[in-house]
Amino acid sequence: MYYLIFFLALLLGSFYNVVGLRIPKGESIVAPRSHCISCKTTLTGLDLVPVLSYVFLKGRCRHCQKSVSPIYPLFELLTAGLFVLAPFLMGWTYELVVAWTLISMLIIIVISDLHYMLIPNKILLFFFALFIVERIFIPYLSITGHLLGLVVGFLIPFLIAVISKGGMGGGDVKLFAVLGFVLGWELVIFTFFLSSLIGMIAAVIGMLFGKVKKGVPFPFGPSIALAAIIVYFKGEALLHWYFSLLY
Repeated sequence: MYYLIFFLALLLGSFYNVVGLRIPKGESIVAPRSHCISCKTTLTGLDLVPVLSYVFLKGRCRHCQKSVSPIYPLFELLTAGLFVLAPFLMGWTYELVVAWTLISMLIIIVISDLHYMLIPNKILLFFFALFIVERIFIPYLSITGHLLGLVVGFLIPFLIAVISKGGMGGGDVKLFAVLGFVLGWELVIFTFFLSSLIGMIAAVIGMLFGKVKKGVPFPFGPSIALAAIIVYFKGEALLHWYFSLLY
């Protein structure tokens, strides 16, 4: 079962690359077919086997020999790894459906944010609709609890965006609102603080290597995604550990 999940998730990861790269540009995810961005040649099945095509072709287009970004196989492997990790951490429960949906949304958002510094409304609205249906049938809290999480998840980053006069993007604010609906108000607050810490560390490291410049915006979506994954799977345990240190 784990091997099957890994294989299917590799295929999904390949599709999520397409979604994350095309939706922000307003392009269809169906047409045109996948093609080399350098020579525009339409790719065949041999060029599109997740991870393996990249390895066997040595990271180059089979037609023009231009380098292909390693981000494609990276996110294919990341999707597959997280999909397999989920049942290990939470067991074979109905909540696993929510976990896989959350992972899917975050993967697409990170791809989009890294390339365009944009978290598209279409992606957020699509997954928000899915989460509403899932939380009706697979509730983590009461419906009031999920709605409260939505409000808190929106208000905290929104107020910070207003106070900082644009220090946080609108896409980040709306992403936190969706996460609040999924996680509830306590865990979304934890996600916010943890993502801020991760973002600060990433900014410092980026400055040291010259990848981030002071006063120049950089993608915050990956920090939010990493924090959300950590909190979703281990948030309650981490909070319990933290409060145990206080008392």
